[in-house]
Amino acid sequence: MPYISSDEIRSKFLKFMEWKGHAVIPSAPVVPENDPTVLFNTAGMQPLVPYLLWQKHPLGTRLADSQKCIRTNDIEEVWDNSHLTFFEMLGNWSLWDYFKEDSLTWSYEFLTWSEWLGLDPNMLAVTVFEWDEDAPRDEESAAIWRKIGIPKDRISYLPKSENWWAAGDTWPCWPDSEIFYWVGKTEVPTEWSNVENDEENWMEIWNNVFMEFNRIDENTLKNLPAQNVDTGMGLERITTVINGYTSVYHTDIFQEYIKAAERILDLWEDQTIEQWVSIRIIVDHIRCGVVMISDGIIPSNVDQWYVLRKLIRRAIRQWYKILWENREFIWIIASEVISKLWEVYPNISQNASNILLELQKEERQFLETLEKGLKEFEKLLDGFQTAFERSWKKVTQIAGTKAFKLYDTYGFPIELTEDLAEENWLTVDREGFEKAFEEHKALSRKWAEQKFKWGLADASEATTELHTATHLMLAWLRKVLWDHVFQKGSNITAERLRFDFSHDEKVTREQLDEVEAFVNQAIASKMRVSVEEMPKQTALDIGVVGSFWEKYPDTVKVYTMQSDSEVFSVELCGWPHVESSEWMGRFKIKKEEASSRWVRRIKAVLIKDESWQ
Repeated sequence: MPYISSDEIRSKFLKFMEWKGHAVIPSAPVVPENDPTVLFNTAGMQPLVPYLLWQKHPLGTRLADSQKCIRTNDIEEVWDNSHLTFFEMLGNWSLWDYFKEDSLTWSYEFLTWSEWLGLDPNMLAVTVFEWDEDAPRDEESAAIWRKIGIPKDRISYLPKSENWWAAGDTWPCWPDSEIFYWVGKTEVPTEWSNVENDEENWMEIWNNVFMEFNRIDENTLKNLPAQNVDTGMGLERITTVINGYTSVYHTDIFQEYIKAAERILDLWEDQTIEQWVSIRIIVDHIRCGVVMISDGIIPSNVDQWYVLRKLIRRAIRQWYKILWENREFIWIIASEVISKLWEVYPNISQNASNILLELQKEERQFLETLEKGLKEFEKLLDGFQTAFERSWKKVTQIAGTKAFKLYDTYGFPIELTEDLAEENWLTVDREGFEKAFEEHKALSRKWAEQKFKWGLADASEATTELHTATHLMLAWLRKVLWDHVFQKGSNITAERLRFDFSHDEKVTREQLDEVEAFVNQAIASKMRVSVEEMPKQTALDIGVVGSFWEKYPDTVKVYTMQSDSEVFSVELCGWPHVESSEWMGRFKIKKEEASSRWVRRIKAVLIKDESWQ
């Protein structure tokens, strides 16, 4: 079949879903709103959690998009044929509308009909949930697949570990059905091959998730009052598979970036394995960095900002492995990324100059750090004294812990340490280095299990109250500090709010007291909160306050908070608010501090005691 580009696949998918009655919504930013359980949106459904939990969406019950996602749990595998940090997830959703039959039938149509992707049906296999003592066998999905035309021997029943999703021991849970494409060495699948008995020759390309049950307790599984569908198909993976490639890096998504890297590194033919691994890491990390900065993240030392810094520095270290030269290069590859993605994600074109500026700043800063690493290496050599003395004292090796300190503290690649050591008649205790590195990864993994753990966004009463207070706080911050103040990020739990906003200097205690007084006045007035749906352009025209406008659909929700005599806030938002402030409590700002360049952070709570009633 003819080559299909990633842009064409994305466009075809969204047009197909429009044809099936879906409203196409824009991608949310990569940082989730009001979900402290994760640093990034790691799946297409995360930004839609409020609507999957039965809140009404302004554009209806059928939605589709291409969502920007970031996953860094497997960062050490980013160089192989499939792992990436940033990827696009094509998805469609039914909010109490169609269910299994339409979802599976439409997936099959999009994949196989000639006017869409035109895949050979004989190259497909599917999986459904296998029965166990806690949940029923998904015979409904299997019957639909047979009706569509999937042979019985290509339908695999797999256990909970593969085809079941649950948020907790007692929580909504449901089966899914996954679609696989043949990637074996033979042109067509071998007889009787399926995912269950021949897993390595089948690659998953699409997942249909059926939000169907609610687990009340260990022995009780009930149907949900309304059933939803959530699907996900990775753009990079489907582009790879249907064009017959073995790696995502062979697709048009990466080839322009790889060629740019090869050009500036003067590497064309006879690349070593180490060199092409480094190039893949470089282009992946810079691509991810462009997207992160376009969504308001800049390099720093905490949370998402630290992940960005880590990606940029890993890319620079890979550069040093290939070409030991202190020369800026990131902006060249970043410019290629911007030119490829700016029509798909308008905020990339709108922030192009700032993206390049932030990348250059971080690159220059880290290059200076590497220079310090060289000086530290020289100090280390001084400790060994002369080559003659080292020989006499039988000192021939740099300790693994010292080599790891150079790597961890100064970003000094172990390969550079080994090269320099060899020049000075030394070796490096690589085994000791690897041990120190594994201990470091174990600590990082433990941290990541907390930070990257996926979960449903908190929609509890306490969190909703704090979210409402955040809008009031922002309204008065814009009065006190002026209208350059916009939200740059938020993290709200049931215990506290953390709010980042654009401002370039410390907020005084007097100004914070004024903000507190305004929020508490609004709460004490027993204000009402109302919501109105309107075209996004109308909201813009009438001056509604909002951040991240690009993530919202053409029809938006505008929340108004007011008493009988005063309007406190009119703001764009997609998350629930309280209906009345009567029981919110007393608002207290606990801390104000710098978050990153030109961004300040406020931490605040709602206090509920007798004094506020």
